[in-house]
Amino acid sequence: MSYYTRVLSKDAEFPPFEELADFIRSTHPDYKLTVEEGTEEEWESLLLSGNDEVEVAVLERNHVSNGSIGQDEVADFFEETQDCKPETGVAWLHEFLAEVKTVYAFQHLQGSETDDGGNALHALRSHLWERGDAILQADNEGFTNEEGFHIVWQFSDSVTGPWNMGVLQDGTWHHFKMDLGDPDHREAFLSGEMPFDLTVIRQSGPQI
Repeated sequence: MSYYTRVLSKDAEFPPFEELADFIRSTHPDYKLTVEEGTEEEWESLLLSGNDEVEVAVLERNHVSNGSIGQDEVADFFEETQDCKPETGVAWLHEFLAEVKTVYAFQHLQGSETDDGGNALHALRSHLWERGDAILQADNEGFTNEEGFHIVWQFSDSVTGPWNMGVLQDGTWHHFKMDLGDPDHREAFLSGEMPFDLTVIRQSGPQI
């Protein structure tokens, strides 16, 4: 089954192909972008590949409108997170999803499994996210807030390792790094609380 990561943006405007192609050429010269579907002016999907033709990812641009693929994707996210935790993170996410205008979906291919290919994919995804008014989503992991901290748990029970997380308390995001495999850390996060033995990386107000 294909693995996807996504940028969910409130902005209906999208960057031109040439901007994205120039970005990859300048930051990862061993990689390139080509138009898979659409035109350079109205691209619908792009292929990120190495100059050796190894395919890294397909980037699909799905506008959210009545009857669109993008609308279906957003509807699926609403449904699949109904029972997720923490409840405060899910509530914030649903408010954000209601305003999403564009879904940038990255289908990870063979070349993404190398360090260089993965870095090129990450850079392109970050470039789209950093345009603003956007969050990140990863299959079998969950969603971030606009600052890139993880706010909704969709990991497997066996997951371990450090991860940047955020919980919303009294209108303020509390950001911290927790051990995903630590049962106390996990219980606190799922309850919408910061683990007692951790310190806040930074705080910020919720921007919906």
